[in-house]
Amino acid sequence: MATTTGVLARPTSYSGVWSWLTTVDHKRIGVLYGATAFIFLLIAGLEAGVLRAQLARPNSTIVDGQTFNAMFTMHATTMIFMAIMPMSVAFFNFVVPLAIGARDVAFPRLNAFSYWVFLFGALLMHTSFLVGQIPDAGWFSYANLTSRTFSPEAGLDFWAIGLLVMGASSVAGALNFTVTIINMRAPGMSLWRMPVFIWMTLLTSILLVLAFPVITVGLIELTMDRNFGTNFFNTSAGGDPVLWQHLFWVFGHPEVYILILPAMGIVSEILPTFSKKPLFGYPVVIFSGIVIAIMGWAVWSHHMFTVGLGPVANSVFTITTMLIAVPTGVKIFNWIGTMWGGSLEFKTPMLFAIGFIALFIVGGLSGVSHAVSPSDFQQQDTYYIVAHIHYVLFGGSIFGIFAGIYYWFPKLTNRMLGEGLGKWHFWLMFIGMNITFFPMHFAGLDGMPRRIYTYPVGYGWEVYNLLSSLGYVLLFVGFVMFVHNIFHSLKKGQVAGHDPWDAPTLEWSISSPPPEYNFAEIPHVRGLDHYWIVKREARAAGQPVPGPEPHAAPGSVHMPSPSYWPLVTAFGVVWIGGGMLIDVGWDYIKFPISFVGGLIAFIGVVGWANEPASAPDAHHGGHEAGHGAAH
Repeated sequence: MATTTGVLARPTSYSGVWSWLTTVDHKRIGVLYGATAFIFLLIAGLEAGVLRAQLARPNSTIVDGQTFNAMFTMHATTMIFMAIMPMSVAFFNFVVPLAIGARDVAFPRLNAFSYWVFLFGALLMHTSFLVGQIPDAGWFSYANLTSRTFSPEAGLDFWAIGLLVMGASSVAGALNFTVTIINMRAPGMSLWRMPVFIWMTLLTSILLVLAFPVITVGLIELTMDRNFGTNFFNTSAGGDPVLWQHLFWVFGHPEVYILILPAMGIVSEILPTFSKKPLFGYPVVIFSGIVIAIMGWAVWSHHMFTVGLGPVANSVFTITTMLIAVPTGVKIFNWIGTMWGGSLEFKTPMLFAIGFIALFIVGGLSGVSHAVSPSDFQQQDTYYIVAHIHYVLFGGSIFGIFAGIYYWFPKLTNRMLGEGLGKWHFWLMFIGMNITFFPMHFAGLDGMPRRIYTYPVGYGWEVYNLLSSLGYVLLFVGFVMFVHNIFHSLKKGQVAGHDPWDAPTLEWSISSPPPEYNFAEIPHVRGLDHYWIVKREARAAGQPVPGPEPHAAPGSVHMPSPSYWPLVTAFGVVWIGGGMLIDVGWDYIKFPISFVGGLIAFIGVVGWANEPASAPDAHHGGHEAGHGAAH
């Protein structure tokens, strides 16, 4: 059965660049997030290239220490907050409404607002390059290195205020997806019929809503210490630098799962499709994700074993850190069980998914090794930690994201990414990643500290660093090959059709690319892996496999209108923070500039609130469609 809800069209449309500036279509916003995040990924990769060039040889003078500090600070900050997170949100935007049978997200304009705030916040932070005052205290910005005494320039103000702005984007988007998943599932899609990726999106969104307020408090305190004379982290005035570490890591460890859970969801969709069998232990995979999301709040101080918390705290966090490896291990065994006995197809998405599992296992094992507080005393602040985090977030998150790009690119464009180039891309990344980061384990255990910009001959680190730098070259070539594959496939790629992978979930039952309204008729979901059920029953009955429904002609029901008010509001929000960073030599000039930003944001909100949700000439069918789409 299906709920007939009329036919749809955007009541007002624009063309060209203006259509992208005013869009509230979740698919277009997903493209904006993905393209923007990939550009920042390339920027972060170039910053990493500077680091690897400097460290390839001992006593190198390619860059000085100050530049090196700025590069590793912005590399990590950009990768985490401007590449991996928004790339995950790109998948949330594109996939979630399609996979739950909805026509859009719950709050389309808020969705557009969250993108523009993210973009402006990222540009605000990178404005620090233009004025020569780049953040240089590490992506963690430990106090009291962040005080005016040790960081007198404005780089850390750009860092703190830029993150505050982007945090508003993350919370707005997370609330939107939480409401969308809870309220807008198609009839018949209970929680236990949702794809795993939707579950991981829901858990990630909840973590974002709960975690970002913690770092927001820390960033506000840091900004006040640097600009308003407070002393939250100033030891000489009664403050406590360790307070910053608690605030940062109470956010920072759930953030690790914010980065990895979406990739786990992507892999959990790809493995069944290319194994031609349902996910092994679906309820267990869901429960393990829930346990990870809950336990992620109980392990933050394993980042702080060397600050003197005492034996009781160290023992407790050693135990909780070991325990959180259990639900992660459960997922890995379920993924392996899915492939066991399956009819495996080693297409590029499957290769990246298997690569994710292999590399994430290495990262998990090294994580357990420094979960033990005594051994962590040796490993802390060495390249062993750098190796661990890159196996988790590069071998894990980035490989999962690339698996998702190759998997859903045909749905977005109706073109297949080149399979030959895709496999070259995979092997260059897989081999290059291991050559780059595996030697760092040995360099770290051999005593090489993190965050040093040069080292003398004779410590035994030369070979490890040279290997890591050569591995970076392979990664660079792999990324170039991927970019070529994208542009070539957009022009000349094989036409995909609506279901090139014989996949199980709802998004593959409609045309590629999806129509603006997604579903002319809201589907009635009959079970987990709904589209496999439909196709299996058709084949059993000797009937043709159902294809996508015919495109609906413009008619009685309207989608939300395009709007420029989210863009205006976001511009005002970024100037509230950006005004504090402008210094023209006059006392208190910052406050009027921030006030102007607040005024712009206020005007945007008022215009937004008074804008009709859709065109006033909507026909009588509008109520029906809204009702059907809200289920």
